[in-house]
Amino acid sequence: MGSHITIEDKLKERIKELTCLYKVSSLIRNNNNNNFSDINTLFKEIAASVKEAIRFPEEAFVEIKIEDFVFVEGRKIQDAIFIISAVKAFGKIKGSLTVGYSKQKFSENSFLEEEKLLLHKIATEIGDFLERKQIIEKEEIAKRQIERAGRLTILGEITAGIAHELNTPLANILGFSELLKEQYKDDKVASEDLKKIINSAIYSREVVKKLMFFSCEMPQQMTSVNINLIINEAISLLNPNFKKKNIHCTITFSSDEIYLKVDKIQLTQVIFNLVINAIYFSPVKGKINIDVLENSKKIQIRISDEGEGIQSVNSENIFNPFFTTKPIGDGSGLGLSVVHGIIKSHKGTIIHQPNSPKGTIFVVSFPKS
Repeated sequence: MGSHITIEDKLKERIKELTCLYKVSSLIRNNNNNNFSDINTLFKEIAASVKEAIRFPEEAFVEIKIEDFVFVEGRKIQDAIFIISAVKAFGKIKGSLTVGYSKQKFSENSFLEEEKLLLHKIATEIGDFLERKQIIEKEEIAKRQIERAGRLTILGEITAGIAHELNTPLANILGFSELLKEQYKDDKVASEDLKKIINSAIYSREVVKKLMFFSCEMPQQMTSVNINLIINEAISLLNPNFKKKNIHCTITFSSDEIYLKVDKIQLTQVIFNLVINAIYFSPVKGKINIDVLENSKKIQIRISDEGEGIQSVNSENIFNPFFTTKPIGDGSGLGLSVVHGIIKSHKGTIIHQPNSPKGTIFVVSFPKS
């Protein structure tokens, strides 16, 4: 097709281009207002608008590529002559916008300079849209994390109060039960009943102790230690648990000696709880990997399993006391809340993320200073 174009044709093309720009801006604005609800439909509509704005729409195809998303309006021609514009967000190329014709029918001159400018403007609009989307998503994540931290702080304060209130009556139950035990040592039935009371009180005291761990109320003995030794020791004690399910556990350290100021008993408890959880949710003959990494600012312990993973509906609650996905009798729901409390008292953080292809990775980070 020839490249000759009259003033009237030029005017028609300008109107088409301006209409396209207006429509794309409106589509993006509407999608912003709807919280980015249907991005696929948005890109399809943008591609259709661009195709209509091109000089020979019935002969053209428009392709929008954004990361994993690819949409083609019109029939894509392999042997094509085309113009392309990169879609960038925060200075990084996220995809491209392409308009093409058949090489057999068209030449380089078939594209107008204004069409190249139009393509660039729309690619810029898409890039700006992706930037806004990314900012809002990050804000949402930060907001959820702040809300969760706030909930856990309030929960910690309530829990600490409950733990202190329970300590005195439990001490009384244990003390008076021990006195009664002496009085009824010749009465076999009464002795057995008192033994049950004492065991129940001891169990309750352990729960209170765990609640105090969660609310950071336990005294700590902080010393600078080679945590590699503590982790190896904790894992060796769990060997029978690994054998029971034929689980293969590998531990890797980024260096032979990694020193950190911690409470040794509390760090052991963190490793124990996280690894016992990983064993519980792992399949038979599964793999558990423990990676201990050190850099100039922090020390990270990554514990990954090949279980079913944590459902998104539960992800916000797993560190709350008494929350458990295990069947009744298999767990008190205090393991991860204790872990959270200990890590928080060491000024560290704990997060979880999906493992690939399945499972969970718990990432514990401790600051070095």
